[in-house]
Amino acid sequence: MRNTGFTHGKPGFAAAAVLLGLLVPAPAQMGQGMMRGIVSPPSNQRPPMLKQVGIEQHLNQQVSPELTFRDEQGTTVRLGSYLGRRPVILNLVYYQCPMLCGEVLSGLTSSLQLLKFDVGKQFDVVTVSFDPRETPAMAVEKKKIFLQRYHRAGAEEGWHFLTGDAASIDALARAVGFGYEFDSKTGQYAHATAIMVLTPQGKISRYFYGVEYVPKDLRLGLVEASQGKIGSVVDQLLLYCYHYDPATGKYGAIVMNVMRLAGAATVFILGAFVFIMFRRDPAGETAGAERVE
Repeated sequence: MRNTGFTHGKPGFAAAAVLLGLLVPAPAQMGQGMMRGIVSPPSNQRPPMLKQVGIEQHLNQQVSPELTFRDEQGTTVRLGSYLGRRPVILNLVYYQCPMLCGEVLSGLTSSLQLLKFDVGKQFDVVTVSFDPRETPAMAVEKKKIFLQRYHRAGAEEGWHFLTGDAASIDALARAVGFGYEFDSKTGQYAHATAIMVLTPQGKISRYFYGVEYVPKDLRLGLVEASQGKIGSVVDQLLLYCYHYDPATGKYGAIVMNVMRLAGAATVFILGAFVFIMFRRDPAGETAGAERVE
């Protein structure tokens, strides 16, 4: 399932609007171009360079643990070194991005601040630059900025900012269905925006689109990816009532399950009420026994 982010009403529309703002000339410029004989593409047709830009969901697919990158110190690391213990939030950005990538990281940080789960304890975050020109020094700077914003102890051991060569980056992007294109005229990348939740084994469990992520959805996604190893009984009840919709990248209520749960709760409450009333009224029980005789 590909989410391009270029259709109104679909996930990623806001991000696409920002992206197109970088790539499409202003109205006045368009008018000048048409006067010179330049015909703009139809409004419902994406520019050729954006054909590969989007998110194609690869749910339940394995991300190779053998892919190698460089950590913030410039040490070569296997992606698998961040797997095997707990769920992982994976996001692909580039550190010198002038707009969208900063919004993605800011939105993710804001959502993480509202979670009771802690980075480095219940889950990890792996941020990978998809620009092979970027360096560990750039990764260090970004890590410093967003760890300061997140401001929780131990997060530096659980949030990793990586760089890599083109081969490893392309392999990872293909594995998670992340499509992007380099614009040689601007020296920037056209890309969509999403984060992915991986199971501890490195399988793709959930996609969340855009630059803001609902904390409830993110929490449920992490609980599901952990196969119930993190979270509470309340989370399990919520997962019974809410279902992940791949088309929207959000959790929505399952009406029948909500009604079943509400019915069961009603029966339980009424039963408890009757039980308590009979326990409090022994005289009523005696009178009832006499009537039976």
